[in-house]
Amino acid sequence: MYSQISSNKIRSVALIVLFIFFICLIAYVYGEATGGDGFYLLPFAGVFAFSSAFVGYFYSDKMVLGISKAKELKHDDNPKIYHLVENLCIAAGLPTPKIYIIEDTAPNAFATGRNPNKAVIALTTGIIEKLNKAELEGVIAHELSHIKNYDMRVMTVAVIFAGIIALLSDWFLRWSIYSKHGSDKGGNQVQALMIVIGLVLAILSPLIATLIKLAISRKREYLADASAAMLTRYPEGLASALEKIGADKELLEAANKATAHLYIANPLKGKFSSKLFSTHPPIEERVRMLRGMIG
Repeated sequence: MYSQISSNKIRSVALIVLFIFFICLIAYVYGEATGGDGFYLLPFAGVFAFSSAFVGYFYSDKMVLGISKAKELKHDDNPKIYHLVENLCIAAGLPTPKIYIIEDTAPNAFATGRNPNKAVIALTTGIIEKLNKAELEGVIAHELSHIKNYDMRVMTVAVIFAGIIALLSDWFLRWSIYSKHGSDKGGNQVQALMIVIGLVLAILSPLIATLIKLAISRKREYLADASAAMLTRYPEGLASALEKIGADKELLEAANKATAHLYIANPLKGKFSSKLFSTHPPIEERVRMLRGMIG
């Protein structure tokens, strides 16, 4: 687990470097394609990427809690839940995070925050009402594992930069449709080549960035499941919780595509269940792996 934490810290830096390089490459190509100087746009692309990463890194937790309409839970509001989180934090060697409640009957939960000292756990009223103590412990241990493994930092970076790439690509596609670059009879071959490369990047880069983001998200879920089972010493608790969450048909109204990857299970429950484009591994597979740890 300690080596995984170190790996996630390194992965965060690697993701930042990779995505900034990718964004700068796109900015250069788009600059050349639009008839400007691609190198001239690089500093602006870098500043845009860094500022977006800064805002996301320091304020993403507040944004997500605001979108989810979550309210902070104090000790006297629900001592049972507070002590459950507190006891698991002691076992995990973590500071107790702030606990938030989402008023929604759909059972789900998520963790957010840039590090263990600034972490937050959010639980829906539905998950508190529908799960027993052992199942709740499994869910909370899963979210604490995300905190301990620095998963939120990795995913925050991935989501922010995937979004920037999507915005740049959308802008270039709109420019290519509405501009009059095709009417230039002089036929600048370099610019024409850059336009072709730019169109290819505009079409493929959001897809590639999204697939990388989703693949990272799914891997983090498997790791958090295993870490939770080690923390509680009772894999069946989380396995049973996942089965109940998966069987529940209610949609989580507070969730959207931007926040879906944070939750313990896909809150959107869409009909499109392709593994490639899913934010989470199949619940059946997660349950099978957890129960495979028993004995």
